[in-house]
Amino acid sequence: MNGRILDARNEARRAENVDLVIIGGGATGAGCALDAQLRGLRTVLLEGHDFGSGASSASTKMAHGGVRYLQEAVTSLDFKQFRFVGHSLHERRTMLLNAPHLTRPLEFLVPCPSRGQQVYYGIGMKIYDWIAGSERLIPSRFLSRGEALRRLPALHPERVAAAVSYSDGQIDDARYNLALMGSFIEAGGVAVNYSRVTGFARDANGRITTATVEDRVSGEPWTVGARVFLNATGPYSDGVRQLASPKAVPRMRPSKGVHILFPLGEFPDNVSLLVPKTEDGRVIFAIPWQGRLLVGTTDDAVTVDAPMTVTRDEVEYLLRQLNPYLAHPLRAADVVSAFAGIRPLVASPGVEDTKTLIRDDEVEVDEASGLVSILGGKWTTYRLMAERTIDCVEQRLGLPVSACKTRQHPLSGAQGYSAEFWRTLTPRVPEATARHLASKYGACAGKVAELIEEDAAFGQPLVEGMPQIRAQVVYAARHEMAVSIEDVLARRIGLQFFGWREALAAALPTGEVLGKELAWSSAQVEQAVEEYSRSLGALVPSP
Repeated sequence: MNGRILDARNEARRAENVDLVIIGGGATGAGCALDAQLRGLRTVLLEGHDFGSGASSASTKMAHGGVRYLQEAVTSLDFKQFRFVGHSLHERRTMLLNAPHLTRPLEFLVPCPSRGQQVYYGIGMKIYDWIAGSERLIPSRFLSRGEALRRLPALHPERVAAAVSYSDGQIDDARYNLALMGSFIEAGGVAVNYSRVTGFARDANGRITTATVEDRVSGEPWTVGARVFLNATGPYSDGVRQLASPKAVPRMRPSKGVHILFPLGEFPDNVSLLVPKTEDGRVIFAIPWQGRLLVGTTDDAVTVDAPMTVTRDEVEYLLRQLNPYLAHPLRAADVVSAFAGIRPLVASPGVEDTKTLIRDDEVEVDEASGLVSILGGKWTTYRLMAERTIDCVEQRLGLPVSACKTRQHPLSGAQGYSAEFWRTLTPRVPEATARHLASKYGACAGKVAELIEEDAAFGQPLVEGMPQIRAQVVYAARHEMAVSIEDVLARRIGLQFFGWREALAAALPTGEVLGKELAWSSAQVEQAVEEYSRSLGALVPSP
């Protein structure tokens, strides 16, 4: 194992005078960690798997207010839904400003079969703009049939009488999560992945004082003490809540969201499709994302231990909703990759259907154990959720609530980044690789490219004809705590989401480079490649 990973684990084990231990390294946990550390709280973050390996890297890759929630707010006159949309729209702008290398505004087209439908959806989008106020991205507008077909040639001409255009944000969710984590560590925080909390010790009053942690890399247990413990484990929150208080009533109502990816085809890289009506009352998105067409999502109640694989029925469901709007329907055989995740929905009194649960969040304090839990929420509101949660943590610590510093805090890679930053990398790497590195690491991409000076072989592509290079594997091990092939290909460089075939081809060279960094034997490299190939095969929907 390399020095950086060992240093992080040893630092966590030696940590003293800790104010806050955060359990969970997804978007919410990472956001809370950064907020707390910037306020001056000595913070340690523990993630039981890899950073962002759950729902936080399985989203629809959007920073958005939620047009579906707006529709429900209008039809039911639900002020909570209006408020939720408003918070989301304001946070959407913050996400784009704080990490411009990992985000972008994106145009969405809503096809309308009649002028009446265009007026209906158009008014809704004007309300969406109005709620966003000065933080709106691109104003919504009414499009003629001809203009809609020019903007999105993939549309079926007979299904479109007119259209409405609006804008939302797009994010690279896995890299955004890593940027949050990197920013937290740069601010002096301590974070370790593959470190699972297995139990708590308490004082005479029943308050949690220490957590027992299982190091899933070495297998060794260790303990960490803190003044406050924060549960930020998303859909798995009930497990930690019941670990702290066995009689805690379950609160989570997790639902499964599935996404499938295709070649872009007739979709341009800057225009998306929103299917406004589906057979179960949801909306479906078809979004260009890093050279692919991302289609999603489903919403079905599941248990937290359900396998996060994509079934043939789920693929067929998505195609049934999307294909009527396309001039050339997509086929299940065209799927090049897919992924599924669990949404951390919070139970609401009298609501059974997960599709109608609001995606708002709640900070819960268990007075018996002292455990603080942040429940629910979504990617777009992660920062606001963290602000509210750390306000509560400071109160629990007996401190005055201090000013939150994350509203205008550029994340790792944002400072010094511009749209033309990739040009600074071309002396070392080809243009396609330079653009890829800049989009993943921002201004930190130079550190990746510099590795080629150490060993020219690091400049070689992982897959011939693809922009990903071996230096990224080295960087992932040395600076981003990657310890498996999946850590690298799925979350550090995104090749697994681009295509299963490409990821499979990259498994061996990735394993060889990673194995050298982590001091694996040749047998361990071979085993890691076999295990990754097998896990990848399990993701492919059966015919």
